[in-house]
Amino acid sequence: MSNSPEAGSPETSAVAVEEKPAYKLSLAVKVEKTGPCKRHVTVTVPRKDLDYYFDTQIKELVKNAVVPGFRAGHVPRKLVEKRFRTDVEGQVCQKILIDSLEQLATENDLNAINEPDLNIRDLKIPEKGDFEYNFNVEVAPEFDLPSYTGLTINRPVREITEQEIDTHLDRLRYSFSENRPVDRPVEAGDAVLVDIIIKIGDELLGRYMDRTVVVKPTLAFRDAQLQDFDTLIAGTQPGDTRVGGAVVGNEVADKELRGVTVEVEFHVLGVFERVAPEVNTEFLAKMESESVESLRKEIRETLERQIKHHQRQSARIQVLGQITGSGEWELPESLVRRQVENAMRREMLELHQAGYTMEEITVRENELRQKAISTTRQALKEHFVLDRIAEERKLTVEPIEIDVEIALMAHQQGESPRKIRAYLEKQNMIENLSAQILERKAVDVILDAATYVDVDLPIDEFVSGTTEGVAIEVCGRRSGDPEAGQ
Repeated sequence: MSNSPEAGSPETSAVAVEEKPAYKLSLAVKVEKTGPCKRHVTVTVPRKDLDYYFDTQIKELVKNAVVPGFRAGHVPRKLVEKRFRTDVEGQVCQKILIDSLEQLATENDLNAINEPDLNIRDLKIPEKGDFEYNFNVEVAPEFDLPSYTGLTINRPVREITEQEIDTHLDRLRYSFSENRPVDRPVEAGDAVLVDIIIKIGDELLGRYMDRTVVVKPTLAFRDAQLQDFDTLIAGTQPGDTRVGGAVVGNEVADKELRGVTVEVEFHVLGVFERVAPEVNTEFLAKMESESVESLRKEIRETLERQIKHHQRQSARIQVLGQITGSGEWELPESLVRRQVENAMRREMLELHQAGYTMEEITVRENELRQKAISTTRQALKEHFVLDRIAEERKLTVEPIEIDVEIALMAHQQGESPRKIRAYLEKQNMIENLSAQILERKAVDVILDAATYVDVDLPIDEFVSGTTEGVAIEVCGRRSGDPEAGQ
């Protein structure tokens, strides 16, 4: 019997998988500061590195090239170089770009926060001399992270009462309301089917047809507020028209419309009474609760999560306030505007996790959109700080933690975890969820080492039931809203 190791044994496997170390490029890198969080990077790849990559690629082609009149693997190198030169140049250019950018990221502390503005199609390796390319990239702000342990933090607290549980239960019931048509004038709390036409002077900003709106004192658009909507629309019937004024927020993209009052016409098409379900067996099944007592217990737990949400948010703001003086916090407007939707998604995720209803979340979303720039600017600062703490503490997020969050959101919304995950994936929000969990862990590190001063926490204004949120931008066509109509 042979004493040599058999094929597939650990000894031979170790030899089989042994690889040569990756080729190290002799890069010359120049990084120039061109503005807040902006860098211009010039990369020079010396000729000797280019020759190495060309030689490697040609050798690979010689082994596999198929040319009439020659056996595979026996094609003369010079013929391969001549015949496949264009293909080789493209492959070498792509390979050098990938390898040099990876090496650049490892060896230079750029801390880029987005992809470089590099147009690969325009790059071409010269026949002689070195290869140089350059790009602009946005980087995280530079700041010194001071001590974040032992901070004194105001902690908002509130005793959850049975009356507050009753109120939350009513909000849950009304979130499942059925709209029943009625033959009478509009009353507060009804739902109205309306066509909405928005103008400024003679200019049509948008036309939104067949929209159902609940009659409440304030109507919150994504970029404007209309007060006394209930008074404006009360007493109307199908066929009636009412005109109100909505004040545009101060952070919309179109500077001409900031703070301006635009004209909003409501053409009433139908009146509906909102009928909330009773707390019966069917409703309990929909909420996945065994009894009224268990449902009330779950509501108490939801309200406790909401208080915890406020405490984390308050801690974030207070910690940020204590450290912003040490950093370069002049974030470029272009960066902030690109991150608006990203910041919005993460805020919505937190509200979902805290157990707010879809109606409450819509109101909060519209409130935030009207302050999108300042809100996003602050959220970015918080993100950079908490990301640094997470890195310092080596905090990570495991897949099971994402599964748990999805299961919790599914339970609160009466949906299956599979459906919630599919929604998050479709909206590209899984990465946001992971980042949000990581930031929460970083906040918890601060909270665990903090000294607290308890302060009263008022009930959220956006769950007071006095505001109706609608997914409409009054700036419509000017903001590029595809639903603005004709």
